[in-house]
Amino acid sequence: ISKLEHNKLIFSKVPTLRFPNYREEWQVSSMGKVCAFRKGYGISKENLSSDGSPCILYGELYTTYKTAIAKNIKSKTNLDSTNLFHSKRNDVIIPCSGETAEDIATSVCIPHDDILLGGDLTVIRSGLDGAFLSNQINSARKYDIARIAQGKSIVHLQADELKKISIAYPTLEEQQKISGFIDKIDERIETQNKIIEDLKVLKKELCNNVFSNVSVVRLGNFIEEVTTRNKSNSCENVLSVSNKMGFIKQSEQFEDRTVASENKSNYKVVTEGCFAYNPARINVGSIALLSTHKVGIISPMYVCFKAKAPLDSAYLNFYYQSNFFYKELQKKLEGSVRQCLTYENMSEILIPYVDIKKQKEIAATLKRFATLITTEEKSLKALQKQKSYFLNAMFI
Repeated sequence: ISKLEHNKLIFSKVPTLRFPNYREEWQVSSMGKVCAFRKGYGISKENLSSDGSPCILYGELYTTYKTAIAKNIKSKTNLDSTNLFHSKRNDVIIPCSGETAEDIATSVCIPHDDILLGGDLTVIRSGLDGAFLSNQINSARKYDIARIAQGKSIVHLQADELKKISIAYPTLEEQQKISGFIDKIDERIETQNKIIEDLKVLKKELCNNVFSNVSVVRLGNFIEEVTTRNKSNSCENVLSVSNKMGFIKQSEQFEDRTVASENKSNYKVVTEGCFAYNPARINVGSIALLSTHKVGIISPMYVCFKAKAPLDSAYLNFYYQSNFFYKELQKKLEGSVRQCLTYENMSEILIPYVDIKKQKEIAATLKRFATLITTEEKSLKALQKQKSYFLNAMFI
């Protein structure tokens, strides 16, 4: 659909994409005219228990409940619920505060009666379908809500400001049709996430298994430090190491700002097959093997090295993902406030060692799992992109 056609549809109060047989214009109103607002209270993390009444705390909206509907309530409390706030089926909750405006523009519908709601939550009660309203808040109204957030280090969302936000809605029947459709996509996303998590657990268990009950050697016998500098400033491919994505272009990791120095002559030159790690962040997995670039440069703060024969770099890379390495790492970290790992201490770490042929076989098996996980993660991103499209097209 063209932009002009899209604008015409918005002007005529209908979305760009609808189910067949729905023709009526949507109603537009302020939230204050169609919703009532209350606040939860009286429950904190300290009040959670393994049994008791189901409850929701405000921080769980963007850490535990990833969709617009809280189908399975995770937390419970043994507090006397007489004076606490009880939900009604179809209520929508949204945080009163958060670290970012993005956090507080996150809402969840509660399809259950008598869920206890903790403090710092705004409860929205209306005659609209709760899942429809929650999806609209999380998509079409997200930036409107983020805009009215107040504060810097902690942002707050006042109910009086929330009441001014405009919302658009069709008949209850069409609302339920839309929310049911989006819910099916969310279920598929949840299933895909479970597939990925299960594969990661399986890969981790296999990784731990192959690095157990094997004779060990000193790692320093099989690695050599890389200290070559970019003295001529001939390389401009600035890289960083992320604990989630491995080697990544610094411009992609820090999209909103430039981190690299103008003079990069002291940056270390890394080539394909090099390892690099941040000495102060290796305890959270900030170590990677360069395989996506032939050559690049990296901040001099990083420790860089290469595996030398007869140690296979892929085998070593998978070793760094094992519990065996994590236990070895804890023995070698230095520092009281910020623990670091020097190259010298990395060299003293022990690594399970088998002959080079066996190393390559182990690495090839683990790589098949890693490739499968990458494939499933691409499918997840496609589903998330599909959901984003429908959220934009089915709401106004």
